[in-house]
Amino acid sequence: MGKPELRSRPGEAEDKGTSPRTLVERLQESTFGNWYRDREYAENIREGRPYFNGPPKVQPVSRHSPSRLLQCHRRSWYNHLNSAEEDGLPQGIFWFGTRFEEDLIMPFLSDTVTNKETYACNSLWVDYTVDTDHGEIRIKGETDPVIVDEDSVPLLLLEVKTKQSVDGLSEPNQHHRAQLHAYMYGLCEKYDTDLERAAIVYGSRSTLETEVFEVEFDQAFWEDTVLQWAADQTKYRTYGALPPAEPEHDWECKFCSYRERCGRGDREYSDSGPVGLLPIFSDYPRQSVVEYLDSHPDSKLTPTLAHNHPSLVENYGAYDWSCSACEARYSWNAIDPPSSSHAPRCPECRENGEKGWLSGPTPDEQLRIEGGEDVQ
Repeated sequence: MGKPELRSRPGEAEDKGTSPRTLVERLQESTFGNWYRDREYAENIREGRPYFNGPPKVQPVSRHSPSRLLQCHRRSWYNHLNSAEEDGLPQGIFWFGTRFEEDLIMPFLSDTVTNKETYACNSLWVDYTVDTDHGEIRIKGETDPVIVDEDSVPLLLLEVKTKQSVDGLSEPNQHHRAQLHAYMYGLCEKYDTDLERAAIVYGSRSTLETEVFEVEFDQAFWEDTVLQWAADQTKYRTYGALPPAEPEHDWECKFCSYRERCGRGDREYSDSGPVGLLPIFSDYPRQSVVEYLDSHPDSKLTPTLAHNHPSLVENYGAYDWSCSACEARYSWNAIDPPSSSHAPRCPECRENGEKGWLSGPTPDEQLRIEGGEDVQ
């Protein structure tokens, strides 16, 4: 049975703006991602947080976010220095997590957990410093829901996380335990209270089932693991030393936005520094490229990315292709882009029977170019 054709209504020719075919065409031409980013941009201004709309800033070396504690040191170091992310942000997961917390968990807490003397609070801020053997560190962040008393003094801190499934969960993630410890310590200091227990609520994005774990403040874990991690990360940042790629769990590499730069991906990169775009890598999301270039005003698009995003060339410029075997250089649009992750052959070397490959400048060479040094 064939598909029915879209039939014109009487007067459709005169009213193209309301015809089904025109509406479908308008829907097809619209880009949901662009609409969503514009919506977030406007909402940030409306909510008084326009700083979220600009390129991210490099924070002081001693400042740490509770949500990033105990991550792979190299991943955290790249993130701190605003390296270009190789994957787009999981906006769908973020959106679901926010809706799950605000539309379901908050009403659930108010209806079933609190009573006439307790209340469910959306979030509380912590901002404090701790002295360590490696110097002072600062921890700043915003909690998930907190059960408070009538004076807004916290009674029970919660951390809400969503997962594809909660089946088989037997204990909370160490990252999440560390996050709760950072919040508990900060809230105790801020409100001069003893907050020794918290809870992690894991929610399934497919079934909405939940799994709850109680977390007790562990002084040894806090000092020997969490604060030691923060102190070590501060040291890496201070001295600009590339940290080891030693994640606690193997799955961190799979979901890491810097796995190619690090050397844990599918291409032949390894141990790259934080600055610069990988020369042949073509999978950077457009938004990631724009944010990186805005954060590094002297940077340009690699030739590969210039082919992927030609509309950005006018604003940001593009590096030339250069040959690995001879001194030949070509404009980004003079050479067809590679069809895979392999570099294109140098035309001059091909004519001379030599093996030369074209590439944009390496991250280290890009850094030298930005510093005013010409790279041949």
